[in-house]
Amino acid sequence: MSDDVHKPVRYGTSLKDGVDKIQFWRVFLKHYANPLNDWVQCWPENPPTYREHMGAYSSEVQKLGVELTGAITESLGLGPKYVSDKIEQGMQVITTNCYPPCPQPRLTLGLPPHSDYSCLTILLQGSPGLEIMDMQDGGSWKLVPNVDGSLLVHIGDHLEVLSNGLYKSVVHRAVVNSQKTRISIASFHSLGLDEKMEPAFQLVNENHPKAYKGSSFRDFLNFLSANDIGQGNICFLDTLKIE
Repeated sequence: MSDDVHKPVRYGTSLKDGVDKIQFWRVFLKHYANPLNDWVQCWPENPPTYREHMGAYSSEVQKLGVELTGAITESLGLGPKYVSDKIEQGMQVITTNCYPPCPQPRLTLGLPPHSDYSCLTILLQGSPGLEIMDMQDGGSWKLVPNVDGSLLVHIGDHLEVLSNGLYKSVVHRAVVNSQKTRISIASFHSLGLDEKMEPAFQLVNENHPKAYKGSSFRDFLNFLSANDIGQGNICFLDTLKIE
């Protein structure tokens, strides 16, 4: 258990245990997953099949992340290999979330409103609880339907940066309920720890000037360590925008 967001394997009950002023109704386990052989021996030994099963899942969802990233960059006119090779060799962080039943669910959240730092987040959830902010409907919150076995894909901050704002990072939150425990597994895909994501120069011109500064996964971790994002008054993406 650790409140050090730089740890490659840790568990906790809030974004930074014992540090954040606002605590959230969840328990989580986070660990790095790519390359798998570099990290799997650091994962929990119990339950006994965890490493085998999560390792198999992580490997397959990493392949999917690479394929989806290639499709997105191709849609931007950059070609399917623009960053897919870097994603394939880059960071993958697996977060398993447990949201226990809450006797007063209207008084708390599982996770506060936020966008993910990553290029892509691929989410598997066991029951409803994910809400996204609908910017076309005045910023209202919409519950995402749960389809058994389906994977939900979020655009993250670094793809918004890469696309120079053509793709938008998804603002979302996790809500809780009083009836049952909700489990979700999120896989975050990004470039290497210190490799900075910049807007593609092909998407920058006189009519669409560069809108974001470059940043890395380590930059995000440093930001998370220095700020209490649970209070909702600051987000990583805002620090990257060029006014």
